[in-house]
Amino acid sequence: MADIYKDSDPQETEEWIESIEDALEEHGLERARFLLEELIGFAQSKGARLPFNTNTPFINTILPDQQPKFPGDRAVERRIKSLVRWNAMAMVVRANNESHGIGGHISTYASAANLYEIGYNHFFKGPDHPNGADLIFFQGHASPGMYARAYLEGRLSEKNLENFRRELSKEGGLSSYPHPWLMPEFWQFATVSMGLAPILSIYQARFLHYLIDRGIVEDTSRKVWAFLGDGEMDEPESKGALTLATREELDNLIFVINCNLQRLDGPVRGNGNIIQELEGAFRGAGWNVIKVVWGSDWDELLQNDISGKLLQRMEEVLDGELLKYVVEGGAYMREHFFGKYPELLELVSHINDDDLMKIRLGGHDPEKMYAAYSEAVEHKGRPTAILARTIKGYGMGEAGEGRNITHQQKKLNEQELLNFRDRFDIKLSDKEAIQAPFYKPEKNTKEMRYLANRRKTLGGFLPVRIIKNKKMKVPDISIFQELLDGTGNRSISTTMAFVRLLTFLCKDKTIGENIVPIIPDEARTFGMDPLFRQLGIYSHKGQLYDPVDSDQFLYYKEAVDGQIFEEGINEAGAVSSFIAAGMSYHIHGINMIPFYIYYSMFGFQRVWDFIWAAGDMRVRGFLLGGTAGRTTLNGEGLQHQDGHSHVAAAVTPNIKAYDLAYAHEIAVVIHHGIKEMFYDQKDVIYYITLENENYVHPPQPASVDKDIIKGMYKVHATEKPVLRLLGSGPLMGEVLAAAELLKKDWNIEPGIWNVTSFSELRREAEGVDRWNLIHPDKKPRKSHIQLSLSKHRVPTVAVSDYVKMVPEQIAPYVPGPYYALGTDGFGRSDTRENLRHFFEVDRYYIVLAAIRGLVIEGKIDNGIAQKVIVKYDIDPNKPNPIKS
Repeated sequence: MADIYKDSDPQETEEWIESIEDALEEHGLERARFLLEELIGFAQSKGARLPFNTNTPFINTILPDQQPKFPGDRAVERRIKSLVRWNAMAMVVRANNESHGIGGHISTYASAANLYEIGYNHFFKGPDHPNGADLIFFQGHASPGMYARAYLEGRLSEKNLENFRRELSKEGGLSSYPHPWLMPEFWQFATVSMGLAPILSIYQARFLHYLIDRGIVEDTSRKVWAFLGDGEMDEPESKGALTLATREELDNLIFVINCNLQRLDGPVRGNGNIIQELEGAFRGAGWNVIKVVWGSDWDELLQNDISGKLLQRMEEVLDGELLKYVVEGGAYMREHFFGKYPELLELVSHINDDDLMKIRLGGHDPEKMYAAYSEAVEHKGRPTAILARTIKGYGMGEAGEGRNITHQQKKLNEQELLNFRDRFDIKLSDKEAIQAPFYKPEKNTKEMRYLANRRKTLGGFLPVRIIKNKKMKVPDISIFQELLDGTGNRSISTTMAFVRLLTFLCKDKTIGENIVPIIPDEARTFGMDPLFRQLGIYSHKGQLYDPVDSDQFLYYKEAVDGQIFEEGINEAGAVSSFIAAGMSYHIHGINMIPFYIYYSMFGFQRVWDFIWAAGDMRVRGFLLGGTAGRTTLNGEGLQHQDGHSHVAAAVTPNIKAYDLAYAHEIAVVIHHGIKEMFYDQKDVIYYITLENENYVHPPQPASVDKDIIKGMYKVHATEKPVLRLLGSGPLMGEVLAAAELLKKDWNIEPGIWNVTSFSELRREAEGVDRWNLIHPDKKPRKSHIQLSLSKHRVPTVAVSDYVKMVPEQIAPYVPGPYYALGTDGFGRSDTRENLRHFFEVDRYYIVLAAIRGLVIEGKIDNGIAQKVIVKYDIDPNKPNPIKS
């Protein structure tokens, strides 16, 4: 303000300051804050344009006289922390000495050790706590610290630690980062894809509120903790849902951001101040922010700072300068930080250079972090972000403390190991220390008893992943009889068929309340808006307004106990809700079944990183790609027409992907999926593409259920097969039409198969091939493709509304010549008929491909192919769709 307005009456200014000072002394902080807010509000109402500032001074939020008394044994806790530090370091060093380049990170946990240990010893509730376990997103690069602690707890062996990043070892190893797929009894959350943990933790906290508000679980004050890095917060997903956390009043959510000011290559904000920047972002989004910048040693300096120059200097200093002080030492810091003002040099004149460098930062001070956590867990109405200043590579000295190379530091030389040992008082001789051995005190020592007792008091060890859900009773498939019977003469889309199925599920008395519909602002597109009134849209606040369509039967209904997540235009948030619901079976011990339906183009293409993480975290549920198919979604054009999501699904290991043509197929696949995931307890995700093209759906043929699940069933058989057509999804109609043309115009009757999943056919065939490869002494097995098609070696034409790579997946396993038609290239805005002709997947191109296949086999004369081109007006000079 001083830069814009010169104080014309300093005496009056001083009187105002004295008034506030009196209010603080007589009535406390809350009253003073109220008075200031009232004054500001009054001034703004009279037209005063006050400068906007979301920042507070660059000091600790909690002042020394506001700190609670530290309840633990500082000496013992420091000893435990030092042991964890040593073993974490030793694990990485030994792994890289054994296998050069195997990787691992020392510096992240070195900076964050105190942040975790305060939580472990005083706050993190374990699985046996009467209130239930807290949910903790551990920072991925800090995983060595979690392994080292689990070693002290007796949960991991020395051999486990020796095999860090060597998971294929005979004795079993430890994964590089938190991966529940690889360590299903240890890790809960996959966090190392930077930016996912913040948004996933927000939606986990919101889903916990959802379960409480719907009366499914009790409110027992469980917390969601997310340990994050300051560099990670630059990812768009990291900040993208901050305002949702405030709107939803997620006071069960605590972010702990390790502000060591460095990312892999260098400073996070060399020319700025990342803590102040993050404070502004979080406060602007409405969060409760607690800054823990300076350790207790600074309290006395601030108290003695009569001139105010120390506070001024703290505000001025850049992050790049703060990092330089760590590296250069006490004399440099004295000259360049304190030396700017004579008053500051006098302030630290009694402290020598060595001691100056030992003045701790807030994140390394147990009392400061305990105070921050205490306030965070008690705060009501808003989420909390704790910004803790630390030093990357803390304790590593010349090996990397505060240096730009520290993230990549994997090894320590002998002297560096000895220095590390001395700094943290590890009871090893020089000869022992230079070997970087794992160190674990006897079980009856004070520190080991303390460690065990603290975790016992708080409910058990963490991280841990325990499956507590029971097998779900799945209703009989007859609840979908309407879909199994077909639609008669009525034309509907597969999307409409799914909505009917979802309605049946939600009304079912057995599992209805377990269904979690999730929609990113496309409910009306998919015809799901009738569910608004039936199920209600979840809102923690309920509906505080009268909707514009309240006079209609199907109005927009928000409710505290609403069942639907209507996430708005927010695929990242919607898939985060899907993940939260799909993990409920083990996090809450309750089988919740998420159905996330979205515009298929904005699924895998936009949030595949989330879906990959969902697979890693063993999420269970259904992804529904609506308005799918490159030619089936007509009119929308290039950015909307999905022709490749099934490629992504096919290479995601635990996704079972289906492109379905008919309502009865949808009923069979979803019923089977519910049973597989929630009765058989398989950790899979089902991906089903749904289209918006209306046509008549036939009744289910007899005895095809198993074949639908396996990926293919017969639609039409011939006595003497010369040709077969494989159709899939919405192009099944084109295949049937092509078959009619072949018979009517060319006297050729093809066999017809409906492929529900090319990827499931490929996986099973590959599995059979592998088994036969490594069991040459056994009778060869046969895949579903072989059992279905091996009797006749004839040309096959496979058609998909996706790129050719999708049907080409099964080419090696189909007997006879194989030709794939697909929709490679960018989409267009046009009619379905024109799009299918443009992409060369309509009935006429199917006929042409079939005839050409027979020509190549010598079954018919070459001239027939030219006649097909002429008869169906196919332009041989038409541009290739993949290039146009």
